[in-house]
Amino acid sequence: MAVSQFDITGIGNAIVDFLLQTDDEFLKRHDMPKGAMSLIDADTATRLTEAMQGGHSASGGSAANSCAVAAALGARVAFLGKVAKDEMGEVFRREIAGVGVHYATPALEAPVPTARCLILVTPDGQRTMNTYLGAGGEFALHDIDETIIAASKVTYLEGYLFDPPAAQSAFIEAARMARAAGQEVALSLSDAFCVDRHREGFKRLIAEGVDILFANETEICSLYEVNSFEEAATRAALDVKIAVLTRSEQGSLILRGEESVLIPAEEVALVDSTGAGDAYAAGFLTAYTRGQGLEAAGKLGTKAAALAIARIGARPPAHELRALLG
Repeated sequence: MAVSQFDITGIGNAIVDFLLQTDDEFLKRHDMPKGAMSLIDADTATRLTEAMQGGHSASGGSAANSCAVAAALGARVAFLGKVAKDEMGEVFRREIAGVGVHYATPALEAPVPTARCLILVTPDGQRTMNTYLGAGGEFALHDIDETIIAASKVTYLEGYLFDPPAAQSAFIEAARMARAAGQEVALSLSDAFCVDRHREGFKRLIAEGVDILFANETEICSLYEVNSFEEAATRAALDVKIAVLTRSEQGSLILRGEESVLIPAEEVALVDSTGAGDAYAAGFLTAYTRGQGLEAAGKLGTKAAALAIARIGARPPAHELRALLG
């Protein structure tokens, strides 16, 4: 039986988020597809940062957000992701360690700055993201810590990190290490545009070693190139041990073999959708690694996501998350 020091180890982009509440006109002016995540270069990152007057920064990254939320919920958590030896890198390292996440990935030696994600939140609560991968995109095989992977009940892979080829190889190796140690692997598809870019790569990874798949309705339909959520869900259930599919106000559907669990959404006013899926995955995996059933895991994920969307930013306050545990 596998011995576990950690409940969850997340692997993903180590990013500092910069958020601004704005309007649709700002998006149009800067040619941003609303609700999507777009990769940008360093010059564009600098230009957009200057245009986002009045915004505020916080440590981010999809899997890193999930790790922070899970730690606040009491899970034992580690994170693997790359930052640079710069001010933003130190902010990221200090903040993720401050919420109780084990983080020991060495900083990048090359003169490439820490990744940043520029997030525009419109009045309808939608978030449009522009990501400069920077040092985060340099994550590679040598950054995978086999000792941590082997000692983690679930290794959670962030789909956004699938863009750099070196990270794809790292994902495949991390999944292999986890399965060899008798542990499980979870994957978040992250974004439909990301799925469009790497559909075949995701399918290979899923076939070779993913136990738990997280996706929203758009992402899962994109993966299987179908218009019907029901058809996509059926195919996902055949491909993985557990498919966790979120549908915004329609709640979430969790499938394991012939078992099907529907979790209603929490009624809450949408302020900012940033991090909703990250918080859901954190809640689900926290309950799951404690041996709780799919319904309990889905409910904790749903409650954590509701806290995330009711405020600006991707990480709800720790005391509010702890209150969910009753």
